[in-house]
Amino acid sequence: MTLQKKIVFSKNHVATLKKHAIQNKPNESCAILFGNNDDRQFLIKDIFLTKNSKPSPVNFAISNEELIQAYQEAEKRGLEVIAIFHSHPDSVAYPSSTDLQYMQINPVPWVIYSNASNELMAYILESTIIPLDVTII
Repeated sequence: MTLQKKIVFSKNHVATLKKHAIQNKPNESCAILFGNNDDRQFLIKDIFLTKNSKPSPVNFAISNEELIQAYQEAEKRGLEVIAIFHSHPDSVAYPSSTDLQYMQINPVPWVIYSNASNELMAYILESTIIPLDVTII
C-alpha cells in the first residue's frame, strides 16, 4: 500500500483553473500543471493553460503541438509536468470512464474541477483510482 500523497496549489493557481473552467463552459477546459514531485507531495508551481482541441462538454483533448510546447516550457523553467487538469462542466469531480482510459497511459495525477459543485479534486491511478489530498496554501 502506498502512503497518501497530497497535491499542493496556491490560491492563485486554483483561481486561474476555476476561471479557465468557467470561461470554457459549456465545454471541458484543460491544462498542464508544472511543479515538483517528491515522496510526500506534488507541488504545483505553474500552470500551462491549453485549448480543448475537440471542444465537448464530456471530453477534452490537448493537441500534440501544445503538449510539446508544455514539455519544452516545463524543461526551460526547470520544472516537471506533474499533473493534468480538466473540468467537468455539469458533473462531479470524479474520473469518468474515458478519463480512466487516459489515466492508464498518463500516470500522473489528474486534477478535476466540477463547475456544477465548485469542487476541485485530484486522483492518481495505481491499481485503482486513489484520491489525493488537495491542499491550498
